[in-house]
Amino acid sequence: MSAPDSPDKSDRPAGPSNSGAGSEDSGARPPRGDSRPGGDRGDRGDRGDRGDRGPSRGAWSVKARLRSAARKKARKGQKKGMFQRRKVCRFCADKTAVLNYREAKTLRLFISETGKITPRRISGTCAKHQRKLASEIKRARHVALLPYAASHY
Repeated sequence: MSAPDSPDKSDRPAGPSNSGAGSEDSGARPPRGDSRPGGDRGDRGDRGDRGDRGPSRGAWSVKARLRSAARKKARKGQKKGMFQRRKVCRFCADKTAVLNYREAKTLRLFISETGKITPRRISGTCAKHQRKLASEIKRARHVALLPYAASHY
């Protein structure tokens, strides 16, 4: 009879044991050199069914098909191999151009039709001048030299 303070082997949790290298779990994966056809991928075989993925997901909705066609058309429209000229900051290139809230004509070039400030990636201004430009546009709006929105024109 075993002592009550020593646990029985059957009372141990069913986790992986640290006792030795020769122990095998009953729920462990089979070794790599598996004899099943198709390896450990089961029914897919040797990755041959990759082309069949579309229909198994179900039919596409009309909206999804239209979106897909639009993306495809946009990719075709992109010019491949064309060199786009790098945009240069107008204020860095021309030292005489001054950013001032009183020069509404200059600031108007950096505002869209809707009254939004044009972003750097479109206007080509550097970060330093874009910050200054934004603050000057805001000042000009405050003094009513520039509109806040398109309806204010």
